[in-house]
Amino acid sequence: MHIIELVGRILLSTLFLVEGIGKISMQEDVVMYMTSYGVPEILFIPTIILEIIFPLLLIVGYKTKLVSLVMALFTFVVAIIFHTDFSEGIQMIMFLKDLAIAGGFLIIFVRGAGKYSLDQRLN
Repeated sequence: MHIIELVGRILLSTLFLVEGIGKISMQEDVVMYMTSYGVPEILFIPTIILEIIFPLLLIVGYKTKLVSLVMALFTFVVAIIFHTDFSEGIQMIMFLKDLAIAGGFLIIFVRGAGKYSLDQRLN
């Protein structure tokens, strides 16, 4: 079962890694999208850092509780800011997807990283 915890952390992290890396090459478009929702351009770099570094930390299981809590909050905020126009059907799906992902991060927050993690090795 311990390997399943690792697989779960990898699966949750993959979405953010791919998105974060993709945003680097599309900075202008991403910033324009963010600002159209009232999110300041200055948050682009912190978003990239969060979407790349934090998932990597989660995969290796370092500071897992803190990282998963931050990722849950980030995902919840993203859902609220970008996906609440429920007149568009896809937005409801995106909103619920983000809530489900935040729920996964909260489970990791409560349970910790498990056996296959740096947190476990350092304790």
